[in-house]
Amino acid sequence: MKKILTGLMVLVLSLSAEEIYTTLKVEALQNASLAFDASGSVERVYVDVSSKVKKGDRLAKLKNSDKKASLDVAKSSYENAKVTLKYAKKDYDRQVKVKELIDEAMFDSYAYAYEKAKVALSQAKANLDYQQALFNKTVLYAPFTGVISQKIVEVGDVVSGMMLKTVFQIQSASDRKIVLEFDQKYWSEVKVGDEVNYTLDGSDKKYSAKISKIYPAIDESTRMIKAEVKAKNIPAGLFGTGYITTK
Repeated sequence: MKKILTGLMVLVLSLSAEEIYTTLKVEALQNASLAFDASGSVERVYVDVSSKVKKGDRLAKLKNSDKKASLDVAKSSYENAKVTLKYAKKDYDRQVKVKELIDEAMFDSYAYAYEKAKVALSQAKANLDYQQALFNKTVLYAPFTGVISQKIVEVGDVVSGMMLKTVFQIQSASDRKIVLEFDQKYWSEVKVGDEVNYTLDGSDKKYSAKISKIYPAIDESTRMIKAEVKAKNIPAGLFGTGYITTK
């Protein structure tokens, strides 16, 4: 009796499940095209194709001696403004203590000097931030930890912030997403969590994963729906095929 019940359960499960054919492509989980947001000549390139980088690592820099000089001037002006405000406040505080004993116009002159010093410091800080931002744009940093997949820049190349040009492609080092495509008629059957069994071109190895995301729209040109499963340590760009097992 137990064997009969087990057989019936297997039969019911096989009848309630469906295998849906899907094509697939391996893509990096993170992928970005990087460009300078400034104009100038490339002075240093710190990485090459296949270089592994961490978030915040320098990738390349433009000649920026002029920006550095402007930044140094802005820093000096900011420090001078802080000193001026410091002593203007001391003068003002002293006059507050003897306000009733001095001429009103004289007191107002100290108050005016104090307010003027505060405004000057605010302006100096704004200029410092601006010059720092201009300087920062001459250095290109890695936006996330990954590997350089393409390098399209050499020392001496001229770039323009007005016409952004990709100089690096960076992608996540090992994290991948498998993008599935299957017929639109199965839109109501495939769910997040469904199992996908697939193989990749050039290999007999079989992979299994669960759908982590289903795209919300159907491609009008192909009438296909896309979904994703996560993977690791597979070369991006590979194609393959597989079957989605629905519940």
